Amino acid sequence: MSLGLAVVGIAPTPSMFAPASTPAFAIRELSFLVLAIVTGIFVVVAGLTVYAIIRYRRRPGDDGREPPQVYGSTQIELAWTVVPFLIVIVLFLTTARYIFAIERHPAPPDALEVTVVGNQWWWEIRYPGLGIVTANELHVPVSDAARPTPTFITLESADVIHSFWIPQLAGKMDVIPGQRNRTWVEPRTPGTYVGQCAEFCGVQHAGMLLTVTVHSPDDFARWVAAQQAVAADVPAVRAGRDMFTSVACISCHTVRGTPANGVFGPDLTHLMSRATLGAGVAANTPENLRAWVNDPAALKPGALMPAMKLSNDQLDTLVAYLATLR
Repeated sequence: MSLGLAVVGIAPTPSMFAPASTPAFAIRELSFLVLAIVTGIFVVVAGLTVYAIIRYRRRPGDDGREPPQVYGSTQIELAWTVVPFLIVIVLFLTTARYIFAIERHPAPPDALEVTVVGNQWWWEIRYPGLGIVTANELHVPVSDAARPTPTFITLESADVIHSFWIPQLAGKMDVIPGQRNRTWVEPRTPGTYVGQCAEFCGVQHAGMLLTVTVHSPDDFARWVAAQQAVAADVPAVRAGRDMFTSVACISCHTVRGTPANGVFGPDLTHLMSRATLGAGVAANTPENLRAWVNDPAALKPGALMPAMKLSNDQLDTLVAYLATLR
């Protein structure tokens, strides 16, 4: 678990055996079937091996001669050919059925649409129908069994191959440059779930976490309203805002309501509403934010964001402004 997630009190259990979403339940069912079959194979093979060891071990008084050998048993040949073939057919047909059921699930007209873009080493999250852009923390509504409200996710990559995986909500889906893949989640229980890039994508692959917060409908509506607001203009930190818009920050970041409209880094309009910095490497506190702006590589070695090389006074002024972006 990342240090940032531990500090903010998120206790992830990224286990496919603790599903909380419709696709994840289907994947667990298939996994249990496969586990039952391979367990049966293990028991039969191990049992026959133990039986042979015990039944045919050398005993006192044996003359040491090799026992009679059996060659060319048609029954045995058929058994170890037909039985594995039937097992493979069952696994193939069952797996294909589950894959088609998950990947071809139609999106209802009122489904929430989200676009997730993999970057080295963070996730950009867009809600096209809501006009929201955020990073690293996906927020979705819980699905009511009486009126299902799934979230359909379009996956894109800005650089290399990544893999989108939230074990408790859905299976892995590759995020490939130049190609759009689709997945979906239908969470049944509110809470916070932890995901991870599951395809090696560079030196900070392990530091590319993703959290999914599942809200009640009312809480999700409040979150949407808060995210749709532009950045507040706080007079007390206007010097920090002026500094932000006059240095290299605006080349990479957007803060709605200001001249900053960069697209290479995360949208910072509601930076302090996020629990962590750097896709899960540190808790999002003013102290950690100051350390991040001063030298991102100190918290996340290899991070593509450069050190700003500001004086202490300039750093304090800039961070005071960033801390108001809620």
